[in-house]
Amino acid sequence: MTMSDHEIGGNDDLSLPKATVQKIVSEILPSSVGIAFSKEARDLLIECCVEFITLVSSEANEISEKEAKKTIACDHITKALVELGFGDYVPAVMEAAAEHKEVQKGREKKANKFEQSGLTLAELEALQAEQFAAAAARHT
Repeated sequence: MTMSDHEIGGNDDLSLPKATVQKIVSEILPSSVGIAFSKEARDLLIECCVEFITLVSSEANEISEKEAKKTIACDHITKALVELGFGDYVPAVMEAAAEHKEVQKGREKKANKFEQSGLTLAELEALQAEQFAAAAARHT
């Protein structure tokens, strides 16, 4: 068993979506250079990413436990990055966290639209059915 297998509990199911990783790599590599990225290289990159996530998660978990917290917070992640020698990543992580918060706020507003409508679910479904019928009638 390799150290990687041990640290991630030997769970071969831990991975990242190959197509997404390939898309990110394609966006990062300059197309003008004409460099190809092999499937083997992509798979190795995925393994490295999983290992990195596991390492940071483990360190963040230890930090949260030392603080007697039951939930790993963003602060624990940034502290873990610093302790592991990846302090240069902290500004990008904080920026990503801020963007995530904004996206979540937008989702919460959409969820509240249902509550603010004052209509029951049955009333909303009936309204939707009427609108679908009207749209269908316009296109026939």
